[in-house]
Amino acid sequence: DGHVTRMRQEGGPALGDFARKIIKFPAENMNYLKNFLATQPGTQPTGAETIERLCDRVQSSTLLDDRRDAVRALKALSKKFRLEVGTQGMDVLINILETDRTDGEIVNYALDTMNNIMCNNPEDDDEEDGPQTNGEVRQEPEDLGGQFTEIFIKKLENVQLLLNFLEEYDFRIRWPTVKLMTTLLCNRCSQMQQIILNSPVGVSRLMDLISDAREVIRNDGLLLLIQLTKGNAAIQKIVAFENAFERLLEIIVEEGHSDGGIVVEDCLLLMMNLLKNNNSNQTLFKEGGLIQKLTPFFDITEASPGGGWSAQKVTNLHIMLKLVRTLVSPNNPTVSIAACQKVMNTCGLLEKLCMILMASGVPADILTETINTVSEVIRGNTANQEYFASVNAPSQPPRPAIVVLLMSMVNEKQPFVLRCAVLYCFQCFLFKNEVGQAQIVQTLLPTTADASAISAGQLLCAGLFSTDPLSNWCASVALSHALKDNPTQKEQLLRVQLATSIGNPPVSLLQQCTNILSQGGKLQTRLGLLILLCSWLSDCSIAVTHFLHNATNIPFLTSQITDQAEEDEQLAQGLFALLLGICVHYNDNSIENFTKERLQQLLSKRIGLESFEDKLSFVTKSDHYSRAARSPQPRYDAPEKVLLDYEFVALFRQYEGVIMKAVRPKTKEEEAAEQKTIEDHAGIVTQYKELIREQDAELHSTKQELQEVKVKLSETEKQLQEQSSMVQQLRDQYSLLKATKGRESPQVQPAEGAGGAEEVARLQGQLEESKRLLESRTNQLAEKDSTIEQLKNDLTVAEAKAAVREASEAGDTTAAEDSTRPLQDRIEVLTREKEELRAKLSSQESQIETFRTDNESLKAKLTTQTNGPSAESEAALAAEKSAAQAKLAEVESQLANAEEENRRLREQLQNAQVQNAQVQNAQVQNSQVQNSPDAAGNANSADLEEEVKRLREEKRQLEEEAETATKEQDDLLVLLADQDAKIKKYRDRLKELGEQVDDDDDDDGELDDDDDDDYEEEEEEEDGEKVED
Repeated sequence: DGHVTRMRQEGGPALGDFARKIIKFPAENMNYLKNFLATQPGTQPTGAETIERLCDRVQSSTLLDDRRDAVRALKALSKKFRLEVGTQGMDVLINILETDRTDGEIVNYALDTMNNIMCNNPEDDDEEDGPQTNGEVRQEPEDLGGQFTEIFIKKLENVQLLLNFLEEYDFRIRWPTVKLMTTLLCNRCSQMQQIILNSPVGVSRLMDLISDAREVIRNDGLLLLIQLTKGNAAIQKIVAFENAFERLLEIIVEEGHSDGGIVVEDCLLLMMNLLKNNNSNQTLFKEGGLIQKLTPFFDITEASPGGGWSAQKVTNLHIMLKLVRTLVSPNNPTVSIAACQKVMNTCGLLEKLCMILMASGVPADILTETINTVSEVIRGNTANQEYFASVNAPSQPPRPAIVVLLMSMVNEKQPFVLRCAVLYCFQCFLFKNEVGQAQIVQTLLPTTADASAISAGQLLCAGLFSTDPLSNWCASVALSHALKDNPTQKEQLLRVQLATSIGNPPVSLLQQCTNILSQGGKLQTRLGLLILLCSWLSDCSIAVTHFLHNATNIPFLTSQITDQAEEDEQLAQGLFALLLGICVHYNDNSIENFTKERLQQLLSKRIGLESFEDKLSFVTKSDHYSRAARSPQPRYDAPEKVLLDYEFVALFRQYEGVIMKAVRPKTKEEEAAEQKTIEDHAGIVTQYKELIREQDAELHSTKQELQEVKVKLSETEKQLQEQSSMVQQLRDQYSLLKATKGRESPQVQPAEGAGGAEEVARLQGQLEESKRLLESRTNQLAEKDSTIEQLKNDLTVAEAKAAVREASEAGDTTAAEDSTRPLQDRIEVLTREKEELRAKLSSQESQIETFRTDNESLKAKLTTQTNGPSAESEAALAAEKSAAQAKLAEVESQLANAEEENRRLREQLQNAQVQNAQVQNAQVQNSQVQNSPDAAGNANSADLEEEVKRLREEKRQLEEEAETATKEQDDLLVLLADQDAKIKKYRDRLKELGEQVDDDDDDDGELDDDDDDDYEEEEEEEDGEKVED
């Protein structure tokens, strides 16, 4: 009946028929079942026998109803006879899941039966109709469910079968499958995680459960995912990328945030599993803008006096605070922590937390966890620390939140965990916060205004000199954090003076700490003061000097180290040894009786180096040391266990090896090595200084060069601006002139226009004739160049033959003269031809001069025509000018061809010069050959040498004449270029008269009238072409 009632509640109306069948079965069929199971009249079968017969019936029955009844009976026996049903019926049940999966009812029975035998904590239900055990006590093996789980998951097909069942929407199949999967994960989590991870869509099918509209399946799906995501980063990432965060936050909003029920708790636990120690998911959570969605969760209104907070609300808020701390945990990467802290401040989450911190009626555990959360949100973040410093408590008069928290820390009536949380918050407020450290130290100085107001310094001093050991320890550690890595505040703290009693002079805070330390007291008090003194004196020679100024301090330290002590007192001796070592290491030898050398001798004689080292090493071996080094947050079970601090452990680790070297007297070898190191260091410094000087000189010269370049650049820019303005002026003038000429319509007399056209035609004819003459002279010059080249080759051959003949026939010069006579004849012929060419060039030059004169006269006529035009001949003149423009274009094309021919001749001349160099090399070789004959033939070859010299002289003269001809040709080309320039000016003049001149055939690349190129730019282009030619 209890089972049926539960099924009704969980399944709803859809399970009515199913429930009625369950109710009907015991009434109608139980007698039949008992008769079937009975072995002998009057005897009742044992549980094992009953289960064995039921399993046989499941295997042998052909009717589905019979198998369903047998499985239902196995389910009824599965909680009481877990071992028997598991050993005999597991394979049978798995076979039912495979073969009868289409029947939802039998699958439901089989899944529930397997869940009962694998669950180590089954629900206690009444088993009135179950088999009797005859009073015997049943002993089940330990972890029986885990053993059955191992058997089941050994075959991967079984787990895949369950994953396939999750696709079924039928409640009777899906819900028991979820419960069975949860049981398997609870029993063998890592193996199940690996199997599901290897399944292609295993995680995705499980994620679909939290989207189910039926709350029963959704809630059990949350429990399943909580078990699935424990300690497996790969599955955590897959679940996160399946939009788990968004879906979970939606459920939390639907359930009412912190006022929701246990479903909110399950959602928060699942989010904790996904975020804890998983940097990838934390980044996804932050970049997805989900931190901002946590802010509404902390909209907590103050509870009414008669109301209070529900237990579930406290649990939900506690887990949410832990979730926030997971994002800013000191164990996370620094970059990730800073990013999350910034978002929490900007979205108002830090403000909400501070409101909870200062609210009244908040439960103690929530307040403690809120303080820890605020601590890690502000730790190492300057902006968040500044905001926290500006928070005030809602009191009269308003006090800073940090002062209110310190009041709780030094109050021995407050809970221990709350006082530790306040200490952690104070430490995080001062972490990498030099401004905050200075503010705390300033409250201790006598110059602080408004002495009547309670300050943080007053509270710390009150806790430092309180009778409560925990207050002493907390105040000492808190003050040590105000000095961490801040030598300035260490020196400032030396100015603090305390009034001990009326009528006595004030003493310094340092002296008062040593006085209390020398008076003995509780171990916790002394350890706190030692932590403060070690942090204060480290890396501060002035503080060490003040400490050594009291002559009783060093004898007190040595006596404390040498005394016999118990185990806990040995921890204090280790800290005394550390304090003495710091006095040696940071000693500036300003106190004559306690110089570094004397302290080393004292330590060696009174304590012994080995004993001193043992005292230090004992601290690192202590359990208190290892416990404090685990986390920056103080985590202790009881107040008496609070002995060491996280930051002090880091300080001890830093100075342990340094102090061991400092207290040992240096040997001669070590001093020599140290001196050598100093010298090497000095040499390195000198080298770096030289390098810096060189770099400085190079930098200076580079700066000067840069300045010069800047000056040149400014000058160039100035010139460019001037040229730009000049170009603009010329364009304006040209536009004005063009407009003026357009208004003065050209009126040229017909007779004068006709005469100008005739002059242009005549001039073009003469130019064509000059170009033809130039082309013929160029061809003749090319022939002469080839002749000169052939002559050079013949001369080389002749000289070689002469050398050979001189070597074979001493004194025989007649043959040499015969061999060179044809060469001389050809030279004479070439000379005559060159004279004729020179005369022709002279005549051509006279023709060019005549052409120039005609051009000048034509230009004058055109000027006259421009100044005095008449209206009757405008159309005739336009036609004549168009014809002249066409002829000019043709002449310019021919001129361009002539210039191309000129460039070709230059290339030929360069080739001739190269061949001349080859001839000279041959001459050198000839001279070497001539010097090779023996002394007997030298006298006979003198005449031949003279003849060779004469031939060389003639060759040189011939080369000079060829070079002269080349220069004359260049002069001719220059004249042609001048003529071309004049033609272009003539074209420009036609443009000024308002006529359209076609520029398509212009090889010089000039711009047309539409581009507004002025007259001066065209002249510059023409001059550039001349220089180029």
